Amino acid sequence: MATVDAHIEQNKDRFLNELLDLLRIPSVSADPKYKADVARCAETVKKRMEEAGLEKVEVCSTKGHPIVYGEKIIDPAKPTVLVYGHYDVQPPDPLDLWTSPPFEPVVKDGVIYARGSADDKGQFYMHVKAVEAMVKTGNLPCNVKMMIEGEEEVGSTNLGIFVKANKQKLAADVVLISDTAMIANDVPSINTGLRGLAYLEVEVVGPNRDLHSGVYGGAVANPINVLCEMIASLHDKDRKITIPGFYDTVNELSDAERAELAKAPFNEKDYMKDLGIDAVRGEKGYTTEERATIRPTLDVNGIWGGYIGEGAKTVLASKAQAKISMRLVPAQKSDAITKLFSDHFKTIAPPGVKVTVTPHHGGEAAVTPTNSVAYKAASQAMEDSFGKKPIPTRGGGSIPIVALFEDVLGLKTILFGFGLDSDNIHSPNEHYGVFNYMKGIETIPKFFAHFAEMSK
Repeated sequence: MATVDAHIEQNKDRFLNELLDLLRIPSVSADPKYKADVARCAETVKKRMEEAGLEKVEVCSTKGHPIVYGEKIIDPAKPTVLVYGHYDVQPPDPLDLWTSPPFEPVVKDGVIYARGSADDKGQFYMHVKAVEAMVKTGNLPCNVKMMIEGEEEVGSTNLGIFVKANKQKLAADVVLISDTAMIANDVPSINTGLRGLAYLEVEVVGPNRDLHSGVYGGAVANPINVLCEMIASLHDKDRKITIPGFYDTVNELSDAERAELAKAPFNEKDYMKDLGIDAVRGEKGYTTEERATIRPTLDVNGIWGGYIGEGAKTVLASKAQAKISMRLVPAQKSDAITKLFSDHFKTIAPPGVKVTVTPHHGGEAAVTPTNSVAYKAASQAMEDSFGKKPIPTRGGGSIPIVALFEDVLGLKTILFGFGLDSDNIHSPNEHYGVFNYMKGIETIPKFFAHFAEMSK
């Protein structure tokens, strides 16, 4: 590994500058006005993968944004690692809360500020540079396939189609993903589970036009008031979700399993201080960490209606809308939960309004074993790099493709993330530590070496 480490050290400035160039491309998959930029980003990823030594690199068209695929097969008899990542990013709004423009990356105090720096350009690009270091020094110990998509932030619908149509091309022994976080830079950890997701939009429509609040107020249903009341009713006083059947398939963790998860260091006072809050809130009977990882949730992600411009306008809006997401735990199926929500939400609508529920996207929860060869290789690689054994943790986010990889390809995934929960992903001032970026590039080749050796 000495020559690999030497290559990384000699090229670390170039590795950083290449990432900054990638971050300058506004590859926002959710907004059609960025379509050309998303395509440009895919071409840039293709070029960088070719320069790293990958072969058969191609930009694969889909009905949406393209997928970039490449591989390096050194010996069909050796194990194969399938690396997955995404080059698309979240919308940067609200722009006025950024301290620097989201697509003009700034490195300050060892931290890269830019949209996509941690989610997921900085993390998937670690693999491109790690592969370069192994290939260029003749130290690639097993086969590698790399698939980087452009629609993760909008549900990966076309990637699912691509995976099902290319099972032989994507055949491997394990999937490696860096799109999650560690506990801290001095407390390495490996994520062993993710929550699923059901995402939808609701609309409440009342009168056939906006009304004067003095003339009609108090006499007709106000869609904004109604929507707020309906949303408020989705939780009880103990913060449990009130949708009938919502918890029917939730598997409760044993006391021993909860105790094991509780071993991860967590300081609730520091947690609140970091967020600028004076109290936490969530489902009764569970800790803050449990609420954010092993319990299902329902949250409003956006709500609007009526007049929101400068000054006053005394109006009753004719309609109100909201975007709602539900994080799901293993055994909860996104389609089933979406239907439960839709049926319930329509049932609780009062007379005088019409309700529409529009599903957007979803995905299933996933749990990965800690006794597999791949997990042991990942654990040893992190221990080599950080000098201490990583702690297995559960993540609260969702990577829907993980469950698909298992269902379609029969592959388990190692969630080999190097970000931090404090990286502000999906928020203004997203950032990623230069330390984390370089540490990932250093650690990934160690995983390949251990995985190849342990697979013999």
